[in-house]
Amino acid sequence: MLSLRPVRRFCRAAAAATVASRDSISNTSSNIVPNCSGKPTALEEPALVKLKAERDPEKLFQLFKANAHNRLVIENRFAFEDTVSRLAGARRFDYIEHLLEHQKTLPQGRREGFILRIIMLYLKAGMIKHAVNTFYDMHLFGCPRTVKSFNATLKVLTQTRDLDAIESFLREVPVKFGIVLDVFSVNIVIKAFCEMGILDKAYLVMVEMEKVGIRPDVVTYTTLISAFYKNNRWEVGNGLWNLMVMRGCLPNLATFNVRIQFLVNRRRAWQANSLMGMMQFLGMTPDEVTYNLVIKGFCQAGYLEMAKRVYSALLEKGYKPNIKIYQTLIHYLCKGGQFKMAYALCKDCMKKNWFPNVDTIHKLLEGLQKNQQLDQARAIMTLARRRVPPFPTDQLQAMQSILSRS
Repeated sequence: MLSLRPVRRFCRAAAAATVASRDSISNTSSNIVPNCSGKPTALEEPALVKLKAERDPEKLFQLFKANAHNRLVIENRFAFEDTVSRLAGARRFDYIEHLLEHQKTLPQGRREGFILRIIMLYLKAGMIKHAVNTFYDMHLFGCPRTVKSFNATLKVLTQTRDLDAIESFLREVPVKFGIVLDVFSVNIVIKAFCEMGILDKAYLVMVEMEKVGIRPDVVTYTTLISAFYKNNRWEVGNGLWNLMVMRGCLPNLATFNVRIQFLVNRRRAWQANSLMGMMQFLGMTPDEVTYNLVIKGFCQAGYLEMAKRVYSALLEKGYKPNIKIYQTLIHYLCKGGQFKMAYALCKDCMKKNWFPNVDTIHKLLEGLQKNQQLDQARAIMTLARRRVPPFPTDQLQAMQSILSRS
């Protein structure tokens, strides 16, 4: 699923263009022209605003095509991505092909950075063949190929999960076009192989690349360690961790979180907590993911008081608990009969429109009802009814029935 971030940025850019247009209209008389009735009429809206507002795929295509030479549109990659995304959603791949192929013939088609955008836009539209062909045809637009465009195309190919196509591209293209691979190339391949479940092959890629002078970085090790841990091959994962440290490649936040996740899954909460302490000793700040993992580890191991202490430490560091932390703590506090704190946390997260799962809410309501804390139970029910989107009627009725018990 496409990220909404580019769309939001595009919307802000369009809004800025609107403001600029309004300022220009109010301050410059040349922006007002008389019509037949003698009344002044403002000039057309900026292209970015029109693109944002247009919902008809054909009109959107025509509007973008009419602005093919408009640098404000072409150089705004968020506008480009949003247009392609909406055309792909309407399954108008013919329009996408027409727009992108036309862009290649323009002066910007001689810039590798712009061609990279074309390749990635084809990928987002699911037009894999067009993306790969764009790389092979770069010389036709007078655009040089480097490892950057190679990596972009390699990333496209990895989405196909076609092992033969990936290996063929790796074997033939660098020789054909004189491209020297870098560590990003290695990481793309290793990530793809790990996702395909061929972990030994992924590890061998790292070994072979080292032979030609490409040193693995922290991303390489983190990807492999995570994959081996997830596949319950912890001996290899631990070995890679030790190898990374021995070679002077310090783990980053993501690497620590991967190992802490492994320790928590193995019910080794105290070791997970010690590892978080090591992070801080090394000057690395744990994030919400780290804290949630350690809290979950202590909860699962039955050390609720330690979980509460870690939660307090999170607040002292200035972090705001996320929905996962709320869910974990509320669930295990209810399980441990600590309904007072569970109620406080549940009320806090519900006010933010974050809701624990229905089973957890049931447990909390049952505990509050059993302890004769009916006012608190009613407060939870009131917040549950305000949920957006609302709970299904049958779920709300089931919650209400708990309060009706004598």
